Amino acid sequence: MTTSSAPIAKKAAESTFDPVASARALLRSARRASLSTLDRDSGRPYVSLIGIATAEDGAPLLLVSDLARHTVNLGADPRASVLLADVGAGDPLAHPRVTLFGTCVAVDKAAKKTRWLARQPESEMYYEFGDFRMLRLEPEGGHLVAGFGRIVDLAWDDVRTETAGADALFEAEAGIVEHMNDDHADATRLYATALLGAPDGAWRFEGVDPLGCEIGLDGRSLYLPFPEAARTAGDVRKMLVALVAEARGAAS
Repeated sequence: MTTSSAPIAKKAAESTFDPVASARALLRSARRASLSTLDRDSGRPYVSLIGIATAEDGAPLLLVSDLARHTVNLGADPRASVLLADVGAGDPLAHPRVTLFGTCVAVDKAAKKTRWLARQPESEMYYEFGDFRMLRLEPEGGHLVAGFGRIVDLAWDDVRTETAGADALFEAEAGIVEHMNDDHADATRLYATALLGAPDGAWRFEGVDPLGCEIGLDGRSLYLPFPEAARTAGDVRKMLVALVAEARGAAS
């Protein structure tokens, strides 16, 4: 008698569900988000579409114009939330999404330029405009909806990436990105297709942190976790070599 393996596969998938890892992947791979602020005049929730990147620890970075309504709102009340979603075909409610809520604070725009433009290259033409500023959402917590029965409240301390001891990695990040794009585009392409199930294409490296790397194609980005935490450029190299071996095995 032939039996279906679907229930077994479903049970295995449920047993390996990691809400923290899911939230981190959504956060690191997001390039667009919905920003909710409190309207300065009415006090009602106001939602806008924004570009987004992440700080070294994973906190959302926002490049906002002083002319935008959400910026005016944040000047009156810095409390905000961002919704990050994996948008795909079919029922939108079947796709994972996470909301982070907290308070927005100003950060040094010049210090975040390389990090931001690696993930939002289209904004280079206006990045230096004087009426644009960089904000960081200081998260207080989050709420993940990753599918039926997978609804979890998250503490930011659990989601954030530990950056202690990783200064050398972040100092080398721009060089790692350039090296991967100049010399190892084939490996990045293999990561996307063989390990992340993405369509084939000229995928490019966008960033790296102690827990994984970001790769992108045509405005879409994906997050690939490392097998182990990295603290130096050498550690990253070891992780990428291990992942390319895994990808080649999966593709063969």
